[in-house]
Amino acid sequence: MSVNEANDTRPTLVLTGASRGIGHATVKRFSSEGWRVITCSRQAFSDKCPWPMGPEDHIQVDLSDPENLGFATQEIRKRLEANGSRLNALVNNAGISPKGSEGERLNSLSTAMHEWRTVFQVNFFAPILLARGLFEELKSTKGSVVNVTSIAGMRVHPFAGTAYATSKAALASLTREMAADFGPYGIRVNAIAPGEIDTSILSPGTEKLIQDIPLRRLGRTEEVADTIFYLCSESSSYVSGSEIHINGGQHV
Repeated sequence: MSVNEANDTRPTLVLTGASRGIGHATVKRFSSEGWRVITCSRQAFSDKCPWPMGPEDHIQVDLSDPENLGFATQEIRKRLEANGSRLNALVNNAGISPKGSEGERLNSLSTAMHEWRTVFQVNFFAPILLARGLFEELKSTKGSVVNVTSIAGMRVHPFAGTAYATSKAALASLTREMAADFGPYGIRVNAIAPGEIDTSILSPGTEKLIQDIPLRRLGRTEEVADTIFYLCSESSSYVSGSEIHINGGQHV
């Protein structure tokens, strides 16, 4: 019997922004727990990603393009139906934070309007459009949605631009609204707000922020992935509408 003819009984996660950093760690965490992970990112699948079924369960999608986003939703449904899988969780991890020509932070005076629109399309509109597009699939499993916000959504950050920060603040508010709206159907919606996490895309000067972090260190991507897994598991079955800060106490 082929894979397509058999029902895949593993719990399934759809994850955006899977190609590096927190997304990469999240794929590894869920895969290690026996989940099927359908990944979505702007890049094609890389052979540097060491998880099983990677190419077959990867969808290349530009979340800044509403039409491309609609294609991705349809493709996700096809992938689920082909294997008889059920969707248990959606993690909206993809996010963009444009910089100036010299790599500088773009503030509310220097951010071009087309940058605002692109940032909000990826960071804010894509999460709700994906969740709405996959609503029936999440409803059937009483699944979980996790939106990835940021410490920049609650305070002015030295590196994160204004468009990024305000889009993440809006996403935190949207998370509460979604929890209220999706909750009666058994779907839980939460957010995580990472602080300074040690990834390959850290801004120069991030090490100077460590002195302001109570735990005096950067966070690890696997620590973020562990929290995401918690929010998608039965261990958090009565947690909804929350935003969990993962920043070593930086927000206090």
